[in-house]
Amino acid sequence: MASEDSTLKCIHLSVKPTLVVLIIFMPALCSSNLVNCSEPNQASLLQALGPVFNLSSIRPVLNTSTCTNVFTFFTLYGILGVDEKAQLLKTYIWLNYWWKNEFAVWDPVQCGVSKISLPRKKFWVPDIVINEFMDENTAPPVPYVYLYSDGVVRDAQPVKIISSCNLDIYTFPFDIQNCTLTFNSYIHYAKDIKILLGRPADQITQRSKDVITTMGEWQLMEITSNKIHSEEIENGIYTDKLAFHIKVRRRATLYVVNLLIPSCFLITVDLFSFLLPPQNVDRSSFKMTLILGYTVFLLIMNDLLPATGNAIPLINVFFSLCLALMVASLLETILITNLLCGSADFAPVPHWVRVLVLQFLGALVCLPQKTKKAKDSDLKTGTVVAKGKADEKPPGAENKAVQQLRNLSKDLQAIRLQVEQQLNGRPSSEEWIQCCPLKVKPSKVLFIFVSLLMHAQCNSVMLPCSQPDTPSLLVALQPVFKLRPIRPVMNSSTATNVTIDFIMFGILGVDEKAQLLTTFIWQTLHWKNEFATWDPEECGAQWITVPRKLLWVPDVVINEFMEKNSAPFVPYSYLYSDGVVLDAQPVRVVSSCRLDIYLFPFDIQNCSLSFNSYLHGREAIQLDIHTSAEEIFQYSREVMTTMGEWELIGMTAKKLEPSSVIDNSGHYVELRFFVSVRRRATLYVVNLLIPSCFLITVDLFSFMLPPKNVDRSLFKMTLILGYTVFLIIMNNLLPITGETIPLLNVFLSLCLGLMVASLLETILITNLICGSAHYSPVPRWIRVLVLQILGKLVCLPPKPRVKKDTVFQNPAVLEILEMKFASPVAEDSEGPEEKGPLSEDEALQELENLSNDLQAIRLQVEQQLNGSQSSEEWIQVGFIIDRLLFILYILFVTVSFMTIIIIWVIFYNNP
Repeated sequence: MASEDSTLKCIHLSVKPTLVVLIIFMPALCSSNLVNCSEPNQASLLQALGPVFNLSSIRPVLNTSTCTNVFTFFTLYGILGVDEKAQLLKTYIWLNYWWKNEFAVWDPVQCGVSKISLPRKKFWVPDIVINEFMDENTAPPVPYVYLYSDGVVRDAQPVKIISSCNLDIYTFPFDIQNCTLTFNSYIHYAKDIKILLGRPADQITQRSKDVITTMGEWQLMEITSNKIHSEEIENGIYTDKLAFHIKVRRRATLYVVNLLIPSCFLITVDLFSFLLPPQNVDRSSFKMTLILGYTVFLLIMNDLLPATGNAIPLINVFFSLCLALMVASLLETILITNLLCGSADFAPVPHWVRVLVLQFLGALVCLPQKTKKAKDSDLKTGTVVAKGKADEKPPGAENKAVQQLRNLSKDLQAIRLQVEQQLNGRPSSEEWIQCCPLKVKPSKVLFIFVSLLMHAQCNSVMLPCSQPDTPSLLVALQPVFKLRPIRPVMNSSTATNVTIDFIMFGILGVDEKAQLLTTFIWQTLHWKNEFATWDPEECGAQWITVPRKLLWVPDVVINEFMEKNSAPFVPYSYLYSDGVVLDAQPVRVVSSCRLDIYLFPFDIQNCSLSFNSYLHGREAIQLDIHTSAEEIFQYSREVMTTMGEWELIGMTAKKLEPSSVIDNSGHYVELRFFVSVRRRATLYVVNLLIPSCFLITVDLFSFMLPPKNVDRSLFKMTLILGYTVFLIIMNNLLPITGETIPLLNVFLSLCLGLMVASLLETILITNLICGSAHYSPVPRWIRVLVLQILGKLVCLPPKPRVKKDTVFQNPAVLEILEMKFASPVAEDSEGPEEKGPLSEDEALQELENLSNDLQAIRLQVEQQLNGSQSSEEWIQVGFIIDRLLFILYILFVTVSFMTIIIIWVIFYNNP
């Protein structure tokens, strides 16, 4: 008999499953008690199995030293989805178990059947759990199991698994995920239960591929398995584990078509926008509209992008780089526009800029510096000067006709010089413009584009046992089970000492609005049952596993618990011969926590888990910590599987004595664990802060657009629209809470407020530039406050009043000018005959008329280009306000960026 029992011991794992079944189950038939049937039918078999049903509370072995081998395999029926932020994999499997029940063996000829299906609740069922399971099973329940004549019990049921998985989405959407399902007994050690593979892994993979029904985003690649040999703890006790590794691949076609290709189209459009001539087309508005279109595209496709706080997908980096390139090209366009329109008022190009940009960079980009040529205007100007000196001669020294022709030539040359300066600029202006390439040959753009695409202890009562086996021990424990409603102490004044221990297996998420923290823990309780002690030699067992419902369990709760525990149910507890009860179970904790998100996303949350008896006071239950908080923290970091948005950074514990926790009904003892978690901020920095800094920088550089030549208000309005679309895109990333406003929300609101203020200021300047000619003179208080005080503050002092140097040769030109511009038709109708008799010849008279007309045209051109004195003062007021807002903008951006960097550095240096 001893040899047969030793044969039933745990066997080596490398033996094939079929051979294992034969070696284990065949000798067990000889050592099992046969069930006798009165008749060969199911009814008599059911009646004969009645004593077996009474033994459903204990592990079905005749000798407690015999190991129960549980064979398992599953078929993956569906991949339901992946939650990248919570680091969860959702699958649907068909799970199969079988094991040996030594109490239920019969002769199939005598009983008439070789197998029978019976309710699962009538049998002992192993407490096999999946360690990574983070929620309750919502699949349809199957109440029956198959029982075979050799005692083999076959249990099959569907399971909807929500399991934790360390997801790596860096290569999204071309990512392959490797997730693990670890099967083990939650309460039994390896000397009681061992888990063996019931079917080869390649057969499991092939069967799963044949029956899988979900043909969605994920594709099954391979399922492998291996045994996990846990490190032995005291007395060689460890838990046997069987791990299945599921490899799934994301189908990337949807993301390539809907994300990558449109993004490449938009960045290509931005590339070809360099062909637009900035001197003829408002390229800045085009690029700003393109950026707006790109943000709208990201808004539409936002649901396709994964949300995670652990790693940043490469595609997000690609989108950020595309946006950065668009913003950089927009800033470069603003700079070119500023040089084209305002370089006439700039100082000459410095020598180092001329050497570095015009010579070296110009040669590098095939735009050499233009050679300086003497312009016709300069020659004409010299002619004008020479002729001006000749004009100093007495009038009578030359013919009057020649003098009129010279005056006429002087006026024409002055008009030509002003028009040329307005259209072409000065030589220094051309050099400034040359610093930025104005034209790019289409062939070069196409070549660059193609190239980029190619490279892309107390007194107790001893229980008597009739025999040293498990059934007799179960019979002896029946009085203990009847006493389960009361606290298991011989004297009611004796307090029950309960030690608490837990391991934090996963941080599932935080709800800022509801102020909730969701975690998954493995909770372990130890206490003494004084009614349940026995002699291990007399009863043949040092411990036994019994259903938790048969024992008294302390009412230890977590005060912050706000929901029902939805973790998988574990029905058994360990009961030792000295009366110690070991109760372990997984708990999905949805706990309240006072969340402080002022520094979001650089926030660290400190939450507490308070364990105490809900009803019993100190005189009934004493709580204590089984393992130190430092050991709990270290082991939690080792086994934690969720690598999502939150990271566990610390854990401390404190026992609150009765003096600090008092209730009207008595004194209570409380164990409080303080858990510190830190948010991984990389996702928010890349998706929120950097794009926001890009847009606010674009608005800062938009002050370089000359309001006289570019519709800056339209540009800024498009930018504000793009910023609001960006905020809509990232709205789901921002925390929702009603207690405090995160500093990030304040930053985004200030950015939007500054954009609106700059838009209103631009509208004001545009109004002053276009309508100040009709305004009354600038009031004295504005001239003092703005032109003198603020002007000096922003380095824009008021311009000195200079009299115009326009000198008309004919004193009657003003009267003629007024007559010509007041009624040109009437003047034409009067005819030359109304001017009186000719004192000179007709040629001289016509020259004088032509000279008067040219002088009038020259006066109009100068007034149009220079404006009146009051108009220039109003425009100067606008420019001073523009410069003041620009300086305030720079101060805000500098302070904001420095604050963000300092907070980020302190955040990461915080242990």
